[in-house]
Amino acid sequence: MAAAVLTASGAVAQGLPDPLTDTPGDPTRGRAVVVDRQLGLCLLCHTGPFPEVPFHGDLAPDLTGVGTRLSPAEMRLRLVDSRAVNAESIMPPYHSLDGLTRVAALWEGKTILDAQQVEDVVAFLTTLTEEPE
Repeated sequence: MAAAVLTASGAVAQGLPDPLTDTPGDPTRGRAVVVDRQLGLCLLCHTGPFPEVPFHGDLAPDLTGVGTRLSPAEMRLRLVDSRAVNAESIMPPYHSLDGLTRVAALWEGKTILDAQQVEDVVAFLTTLTEEPE
């Protein structure tokens, strides 16, 4: 898993500082992934500044203002595999196959998002800098 890494001091790094691709993330494509109920499924658990999408979830933190709360490296780590931050996380690992069990045959050996999609979502989430009202 390309997730948390032990530093020289033995501390766990809290992010993935290096992008997963050489192509910069595109916030417009990232937003499309976030609001897509078939691809990202983000709004199944998260709410946020997406008034055109009804029925946001409330199991996870509001994405409003996430760009001020987390660095791109922290967002990337949570998208790749949030278990690196919280072993009990219910958020699926979007770009990791490590330790997965009970995977549907259609998804065996495949990540939910490819590397570019992860970078696109990170680029979009960094634009969400207004705090919730």
